[in-house]
Amino acid sequence: MLSFLAPRLRAAVNYVNLNRLYEIRVRADKPLRINYGGSFCYLGEHGVVAEGDRAIFPTQKEIADTLFAASGYSVYSVENQIRRGFVTGEEGERVGIAGTYVYEGSGTLSVHAVTSLCIRVPHAVTGCAEELYERCFSEGICSLLLLAPPGEGKTTLLRDLCRLICERTQLNVLVSDERGELSAGDMGPTCDVIRFADKNTAFTAGIRAMRPDVIVTDELLLEDYAAVRRAAESGIAVIASAHLKKVDDVPDRVFNRYAVLNGLGKIGAIYGVKEDVD
Repeated sequence: MLSFLAPRLRAAVNYVNLNRLYEIRVRADKPLRINYGGSFCYLGEHGVVAEGDRAIFPTQKEIADTLFAASGYSVYSVENQIRRGFVTGEEGERVGIAGTYVYEGSGTLSVHAVTSLCIRVPHAVTGCAEELYERCFSEGICSLLLLAPPGEGKTTLLRDLCRLICERTQLNVLVSDERGELSAGDMGPTCDVIRFADKNTAFTAGIRAMRPDVIVTDELLLEDYAAVRRAAESGIAVIASAHLKKVDDVPDRVFNRYAVLNGLGKIGAIYGVKEDVD
């Protein structure tokens, strides 16, 4: 895990417990910050420090070296990911990129002069979806949308929910993993994964080729709801997440149930579940 970090950054990370490390914010010539146990703090050469002036200040070269290594030492092999603002490490670490976006025509050509990285560290928290499973699927698997702002544990919860569905129902589950982050680790014995395809492509190809009973995916955008609706109308349960706070903000009420996470830092804690009656 995180083997792609530049040597000085990797040495510092070795002083913390990876099970509590959720995110690393690497900014050129600014103090290195980490989300550690649910709270942000600074990281110095020998571990967590209280003040920013004692933290490591990553250089532009360390950022470039980290991104190059995360790309498997071949930027060309992941250029489609980079155009979308991220690369994915070998163990599912998602590396978000900020810098100068270069456009050609109507689309992004590349990202130059990268100045910041947001590294999200995947975790398997076995059992975190138990409450959600019991509240939503006690009478059978149905379509479910998880709602919460970024960083509230939706992806971790989806991983464990997928595992529970596979183990308890033996249904065929297709994971549409657009960023290569959701499927990090074992998601269950009856799970198939399509990585790095947009949701429309993954849903269409997966339904035709893999005959799923359930599709699990992460971070729905407005343009993704049409694919979800087509799957649901085909009799496939879709379990997904979205960066939303309220059920009223969902643009297409195609799901059977909506679970709002409580945002108090405990993965799997639910504020409420609403059943769609429309």
